[in-house]
Amino acid sequence: MATHTRTRSGTISGPHSLTLKVLRLSRPSLATQTPLPQSSIPPTASLAHPSGDTTSSFPLTPLLTLPAAFGAAYVGETFTCTLCANNELLEGDRKGVSGVKITAELQTPSQQEGVSLQLSGGGDGDEEDGGDMMAPGATLQRTLRHELKDEGPHVLAVTVTYTETLHGREGPASGGRVRTFRKLYQFVAQQLLAVRSKVTERKRQGKEGRQWILEAQLENVGEASVVLERVVLKEREGVSSRAVNGDDGKEATVLKPSDVEQVMFLLEEKTEPEDLTSRVPLGQLNIDWRSAMGEQGSLTTGWLASRGR
Repeated sequence: MATHTRTRSGTISGPHSLTLKVLRLSRPSLATQTPLPQSSIPPTASLAHPSGDTTSSFPLTPLLTLPAAFGAAYVGETFTCTLCANNELLEGDRKGVSGVKITAELQTPSQQEGVSLQLSGGGDGDEEDGGDMMAPGATLQRTLRHELKDEGPHVLAVTVTYTETLHGREGPASGGRVRTFRKLYQFVAQQLLAVRSKVTERKRQGKEGRQWILEAQLENVGEASVVLERVVLKEREGVSSRAVNGDDGKEATVLKPSDVEQVMFLLEEKTEPEDLTSRVPLGQLNIDWRSAMGEQGSLTTGWLASRGR
């Protein structure tokens, strides 16, 4: 997965009986192909998915391909990875492994001390760690899911604890010792959608409540296209809003990298203001999107406020 920084073992020296693999779980993408021009080489030689139509130059195929690298991690999406503790002992070894336990925590820019992550079992939904003897070559697998909320560097810390038992040549085991090691993995969470907003107060006659026009630009600053599914404004108490985007959000909008979508809302104050000179918090934008392969993401901005007079 991301950059592996260092490993910290327990006080007991010697190689560990377990190894740890951390793999990011991502949705596959459609495989691409580049057809060769007509030559002595058959055109199908370069195709990832040969078909009967050898004249087609369409680059996408119906085949799915898994990511070849860690890829980009975006704020608002769910970071998912699998943790695999593998028993590297061979049949006939005098050692045995039991009581394997995997824990993980994530250090973020806003929580430098780290937050403990909930792990789920691999496949059967069992969240308990293995307490019985682990067979040679066996694997204990756990999955973590965490919604990324902070932009910047993240550190995933995974700790594996287990009991290593030394068996005698004849008779019962001679004793066991608890061993532990810890690995750190670094990755960076990036912004996928950049939001720029502007609030303008409308001039009104009489003692009617104040009105504002809220304009927002949503720019895709990521590396792939996304589909905007929903852009709504959550108003604060005492303020009502109405979207004035033309299509009322009935159609999903596709944003390619560097594309910009503009939205607008009309807001009105329901109660008589006590102080006309202060800034008024109006609401927060809630944005939902999907990636090209259907992975969900969401983003909530901070409070958008009017200018003080």
